[in-house]
Amino acid sequence: VGDTEICNGESTTLTASGGSSYVWSNGSTSNSISVNPTINTTYSVTVTDDNGCNANTSSTVKVNILPIPTIVGDTEICIGESTTLTVSGGSSYVWSNGSTASSISVSPTANTTYSVTVTDENGCSASTSVMVIVNPLPTPSISGDNEICNGESTTLIASGGSSYVWSNGSTASSISVSPTTNTTYSVKVTDSNGCSASASVTVKVNILPTPTIVGDTEICIGESTTLTASGGSSYFWSNGSTSNSISVNPTINTTY
Repeated sequence: VGDTEICNGESTTLTASGGSSYVWSNGSTSNSISVNPTINTTYSVTVTDDNGCNANTSSTVKVNILPIPTIVGDTEICIGESTTLTVSGGSSYVWSNGSTASSISVSPTANTTYSVTVTDENGCSASTSVMVIVNPLPTPSISGDNEICNGESTTLIASGGSSYVWSNGSTASSISVSPTTNTTYSVKVTDSNGCSASASVTVKVNILPTPTIVGDTEICIGESTTLTASGGSSYFWSNGSTSNSISVNPTINTTY
């Protein structure tokens, strides 16, 4: 008696009865033997009773091969993403996270190993595992002058990744822009692992000052006049003066 069907790697105990001494085909003289064959194997035993009479019997131990579990799915993700791991090779499954489904959806925040035990229709089991690698997101930044005067342009430069897509459609790392009103520019940065993050910057557009000049613009030769500029905080005249007012005495019609 004993379990005559096992999984590869297991052992079974065969026990003979009906006599007073026993001789097994493997040489054992005990009434019980523990065996762990790797292929189907027949074990025979000669049983002798108190009268010296003997008889033979045998039993074949069938060895079932273990299942070969396989896990498929994306094993490298960006933090914040999820991936589906699917196992095959058996009829029932138990994952390290407790799931008994063939597929699990996971979203680890750090590198994590997931293992699964697969059991086939013969009750034989085997395990396998896979590590899901979690890559951090890039840290994008935008540099450049984000305050300009109307009519000017500025160059915005993105960094922190290997490819870039701007909100204006450009795929260069830098863009030259000349907005006429306050405008926000965003960029999606992708690194070598395929992970992406976005950053944005608002370019402030300052309106131009409205300068005016007052003063007597018609004089007699030999006279002088004072011209006064307003509308700003600093001034630079064509004659080199940096005062808001200049006194001039041109001898011919002159533009200031």
